[in-house]
Amino acid sequence: MEFRRQTRAGMKRLMAAHVPLYECTEHFRIYEHNAIPGLFQTADYAASMLSFWIDFLDSPNDLGQALAIRMDRQKVIYQSSRRVAVLLEEQALCTWFGTAEVQIGQLERLLAVMGLPNVSIGIIPMMRERRAVGSAGFWIFDDSLVCLETPTASIEVTRPQEVAQYVRMFDVLREAAVYGPEARALIRKALAAF
Repeated sequence: MEFRRQTRAGMKRLMAAHVPLYECTEHFRIYEHNAIPGLFQTADYAASMLSFWIDFLDSPNDLGQALAIRMDRQKVIYQSSRRVAVLLEEQALCTWFGTAEVQIGQLERLLAVMGLPNVSIGIIPMMRERRAVGSAGFWIFDDSLVCLETPTASIEVTRPQEVAQYVRMFDVLREAAVYGPEARALIRKALAAF
């Protein structure tokens, strides 16, 4: 699904297109290698990212509306019936969007959402032996859909055999992740760098 086509009328359309999917998903499994997932982004961090994409895709500037939709989608992480499992490469903690203050706020937000009972955040340290490397970030929605994004398009995988392969990859990547106090220490280390 080409982003340029989807954003001709503005970025808000692209943001709104995923709302029904978020609202019906019970189990999110998210792997990100270079950015904090939208479900955990602060408004400032999200605005920095969306501003780039609005410009890059030559989309009408509807940043305020798109940002409001993106932030509203986050309500799912506060619903105890949903499970949100996230794997981040340590690099994602250090990739700047916006100012140092924006990044600090984002990392503090990440520490806060780690305390939610239905959220699991694992961080894969840069200097750690591992069996696999994810070639791209991906989101698994229940066991029925996987979404990946390239700079120009979204790829949606629905074949059950392929979805199962992404679940397997998520499980292999999870083996190298640290959780709890070790994950918090990596976030605090990134915060100290600012």
